[in-house]
Amino acid sequence: MTFSREISRAVRSTLVLWVITAIVYPFVMIAIGQIAFPVQANGSLISRTGAYTTNPREAVGSALIGQPFTSDRYFNSRPSTTSYSTADPKKDDAGVLKTGVSGASNLAPSNPALLDRIKGKSDPDPSKAIAGDLPRLQKAGVKPTADLVYTSGSSLDPHITPEAAKAQIARVAKTRNLDANQLEILITQNTDDRFLGIFGEPGVNVLKLNLALDALKPNS
Repeated sequence: MTFSREISRAVRSTLVLWVITAIVYPFVMIAIGQIAFPVQANGSLISRTGAYTTNPREAVGSALIGQPFTSDRYFNSRPSTTSYSTADPKKDDAGVLKTGVSGASNLAPSNPALLDRIKGKSDPDPSKAIAGDLPRLQKAGVKPTADLVYTSGSSLDPHITPEAAKAQIARVAKTRNLDANQLEILITQNTDDRFLGIFGEPGVNVLKLNLALDALKPNS
């Protein structure tokens, strides 16, 4: 067998493998995803009714990516180092809106910057003062839990613990004039169990919970 024939065979094998792995396989996976798992393949989008949708125009968010909720009318999300990859277009120095940055702050428990964010920091200059998460929760009568004070590793976690959700029941019930039992039931309905029953911990999807909350009618 000549050297040129060996080269020709190698080139043909490379081209065949390239077509299979770079074109055929990806398109087959896309087709299977769109046919068998359209919701998951399109980002697990959620509509305003709380139902899953494949239409981006109907979506208000994803079940996989958290959103910042800080109003007393809603169950609050856990803090995020990137504000869940949202930013003020006029103050987006880190380019969050362009890159969709995610990740932890990697601050040590003793780091002053972390302590200031949690406990707050007063300063004669209002622009340098920091409203801490802990004083905000205490003022609202919410018993702080770890996930209401510390950020997640991705900064995009859509879940809080059931304990964190239940700690906010009194505040939300008072603000919306709802019965506390209604909110407990709502939390249970929107709690995701452990994966396969053994991996991870139960978590409450904050977006789904708040969409369901908006559907409740206040007490007369």
